[in-house]
Amino acid sequence: MKYLSVLIIVIFSLSTHADIKTKSLLIFGDSISAGYGMSKEKQWSVLLQEKIKNENLKIKVINLSVSGETTSGGLSRLNQALNSTKPDYLLLELGGNDALRGYPPKKIAANLVEMIKIAESASVKVLLMQIRIPPNYGSRYQKAFESIYLTIASETSATLLPFMLEEVALNKDLMLPDGIHPKASAQPLIADYIYTQLKPLLIH
Repeated sequence: MKYLSVLIIVIFSLSTHADIKTKSLLIFGDSISAGYGMSKEKQWSVLLQEKIKNENLKIKVINLSVSGETTSGGLSRLNQALNSTKPDYLLLELGGNDALRGYPPKKIAANLVEMIKIAESASVKVLLMQIRIPPNYGSRYQKAFESIYLTIASETSATLLPFMLEEVALNKDLMLPDGIHPKASAQPLIADYIYTQLKPLLIH
């Protein structure tokens, strides 16, 4: 009887583990997340998936980032992206290209908020990536732009994530000559940084 009880417990434990649902994370960004200038296997999103797999975590990473994407472009294709992937989480990494083109921060914020609302209506949890821009765009614009992410996070249910290039942007050896895009050598660092930020949010 004792052995039978132990066997039942073991089987139940294995069954419970097997029934853990694989969650999915949709990365929805621009060239920084699309892996500008490098092959797919070197991109941080792929390295992130490998790291998650090595940690035996049941999370599938889906990357639908597009180089040159703006918040308006992202807004126009978000519904289709959510419908086709059915993610549990949405990592929203947009706004950089809007800022580089000098778009009004209020409009950028409005687009981001609308995307968050769309995701929320689909029961998708939003992780909003903070974006920073070079100071040569003017301190007034820089401050107005960068502040929208803090404001949005405080006014919506989105979770704000620290700027993903925090540890590489100031290292010229890790950045392409344009000073905007990270090199392939920076991708493992970005993947590790993102993983550190995401793990407490995705594993609970």
